[in-house]
Amino acid sequence: MAQPESLIRYPTDFPIKILGMNEVGFETAIAQVLRMHAPDFDLASIEVRESRAGKYLSISATINAKSREQLDALYRALTSHPLVRVVL
Repeated sequence: MAQPESLIRYPTDFPIKILGMNEVGFETAIAQVLRMHAPDFDLASIEVRESRAGKYLSISATINAKSREQLDALYRALTSHPLVRVVL
């Protein structure tokens, strides 16, 4: 079965939000995953927010997505990471 045509036109700036546990190394681990799948990603553009209770961190990042396959692989890597709870 053929995949439906993407509504996204590549390349494009694509925002991603990652919610995970507020543990040492979370931000670094996510930055490594982002750089592995988007080598031109600017680490300085990461925005990190702590949840009100301090249990979770929210990381916002925008990558320059080159293809649907790249985004699919990135989402798979992020959602399978043990510290990640949600990827939007």
